[in-house]
Amino acid sequence: MSFSETYLKSILQRFEMYRQLGIKTIERLNTEQLNWQPEGEPNSIAVIVQHLHGNMLSRWTDFLTADGEKPNRNRDQEFETSSLTYEQIVQQWNEGWDCLMQAIHHLREEDLEKTVYIRSEPHAVIDAINRQLAHVPYHVGQIVYIGKMLLKDKWQSLSIPKGGSAAYNKAKTGNQ
Repeated sequence: MSFSETYLKSILQRFEMYRQLGIKTIERLNTEQLNWQPEGEPNSIAVIVQHLHGNMLSRWTDFLTADGEKPNRNRDQEFETSSLTYEQIVQQWNEGWDCLMQAIHHLREEDLEKTVYIRSEPHAVIDAINRQLAHVPYHVGQIVYIGKMLLKDKWQSLSIPKGGSAAYNKAKTGNQ
């Protein structure tokens, strides 16, 4: 397998991991919790999903042939509070992710050396992918953190539970 093929496979795995962290958090919450906004001006999970949805559709629709900031995108509106239903939130989550994953899945080795544009700025395809890989986990982390705040002691870890590293490592390596 070439470096480019390895890179694309790795990127798809990383994105899928973040997709799962987000949806597993969303599935634990109800509509009211998903629309809850912390004190101050932080975004609710619904607003974060709205933003990721708009970002992913804009960046990954016609990825190789059109600017990643589509004229029909209204980024500022993505951050306006709106009461979305659970179903709408999940639909936006899946639609954005499907667009991103399909675009990357269809990339070929020779595409990685092409140039794409985001807000009229040139980016190597690899840089545009890496830019998204930095952006998405930032917001998925916010989603998980808000989920933890809301569920408090009812939260179940999405990875290795606090204090569970030794048991996890033992189970993974088979060491007694």
